[in-house]
Amino acid sequence: MVVESQRNTSIASHHHGNDIVEADTGHARLHELGYKQELKRDLSVVSNFAFSFSIISVLTGITTLYNDGLQYGGPVVMIYGWFIAGLFTMFVGSSMAEICSSYPTSGGLYYWSAMLAGPSWAPFASWITGWFNIIGQWAVTTSVDFSLAQLTQVIILLSTGGKNGGGYEASKYVVIGLHGGILLLHAILNSLPISWLSFFGQLAAAWNVAGVFVLMILIPVVAKEKASAKFVFTHFNADNGEGINSRIYIFVIGLLMSQYTLTGYDASAHMTEETKDADKNGPKGIISAIGISIIVGWVYILGITFAVTDIPYLLSKENDAGGYAIAEIFYLAFKSRYGNGIGGIFCLGIVAVAIFFCGMSSVTSNSRMAYAFSRDGAMPFSSVWHKVNKQEIPINAVWMSAFISFCMALTSLGSLVAFEAMVSIATIGLYIAYALPIFFRVTLARKSFVPGPFHLGRYGVLVGWIAVLWVITISFLFSLPVSYPISGATLNYTPVAVGGLLVFTIGWWVFSARHWFKGPVKNIQV
Repeated sequence: MVVESQRNTSIASHHHGNDIVEADTGHARLHELGYKQELKRDLSVVSNFAFSFSIISVLTGITTLYNDGLQYGGPVVMIYGWFIAGLFTMFVGSSMAEICSSYPTSGGLYYWSAMLAGPSWAPFASWITGWFNIIGQWAVTTSVDFSLAQLTQVIILLSTGGKNGGGYEASKYVVIGLHGGILLLHAILNSLPISWLSFFGQLAAAWNVAGVFVLMILIPVVAKEKASAKFVFTHFNADNGEGINSRIYIFVIGLLMSQYTLTGYDASAHMTEETKDADKNGPKGIISAIGISIIVGWVYILGITFAVTDIPYLLSKENDAGGYAIAEIFYLAFKSRYGNGIGGIFCLGIVAVAIFFCGMSSVTSNSRMAYAFSRDGAMPFSSVWHKVNKQEIPINAVWMSAFISFCMALTSLGSLVAFEAMVSIATIGLYIAYALPIFFRVTLARKSFVPGPFHLGRYGVLVGWIAVLWVITISFLFSLPVSYPISGATLNYTPVAVGGLLVFTIGWWVFSARHWFKGPVKNIQV
């Protein structure tokens, strides 16, 4: 009933033209925080949810990293590990939602850090959080669009006869070309007005849910050989071929698939300046995106795993899909029943479209972050990046984000190890940016934090600490070696990449930025 009366208020205020400004709580709060409304406030709570949900995109994360899940622990790690990662992700998301309700601005995390760390620490806190957030986001876009390029290459390989039937295997240069083409399309789509993006975002969310349900039913039904329930719920694959025998160690590494998937929901915060009643709807977007992803993702893992019978064969570079496990599962399911794998290739197409939408929403979120960060003067050539065009889109930030994501993927030409380090920034770098404002909320701002309409009450500090400790834990776990004996080729470069990022941001701060970066800059007098 409350919602009904709110809706009537906003409908009534539409008729009065300018009164809409007063009726929107998110707009009023943005004004209190000292920012003028420059972006178009047109998104409903459903659209806000859709952006985060399509960036989390269970079809993207699980499909891309299913190989890792199978190799490190197999069914048990994926089926149960998903809930462990999901539960702790919900703690992180709930804390973020609480802060988002109090500070609904496009800057999101780095703005929150500045507000929560107090005046003396604000510039440094927002500087570190902002750079980890923006570079983490660029790494997400890079890895999402690169995985789409790789999947496209596998689809071409299977369509031309598969690896054992003389199929076309693209070189790494062709894959980079595909990656560049995909980013170009994403930049063009993100140059459209927000009403278009909102439509695509909702389409993407619907596609992710529908796609999961089609695949989880279709694949096990079509597959001639199915796994037993015993296998799906109790089989632990300790044979990883990487010299790791400890089951706990294997379980921990296998969690990466789940944790990599459940990331990117800061998008709801970055879209708050374009969301109606953002101090209520931003938090709802974050929580619902995580909650629905946990359920839908688990269902997807379950359905696909019922079609797994021979783990070593699925992981073998010699199978028709060249070792891309999910592609091989889809292909074999149809080939075994119908004599050809066309249906399986079609199913991969469903996943490819989901990944395409995921990359598109990623660029949207990136550009809003770049817009806000440069509005506060944190980036080189800031005045260029926060320009807004006639459609109220931060157009330069969109194209810069796509360009940087392309450059980041060029590391794959040198070595896949370097590229994997980039992907690790997408999980760890981003989660560190998530944890920093939460850390300030439970330490420096424990007494002074003023909650918005959505809050956790007396549990806020407890939930915050659990979130911070989880991020510290995964940062450590995902820096562990994933292969023994350790050599240059098998070293896990995550700590090198994340450490390098830390040295870069702190070094830049000490030598230069502390003299000119003052933290978030108000652009109206309150």
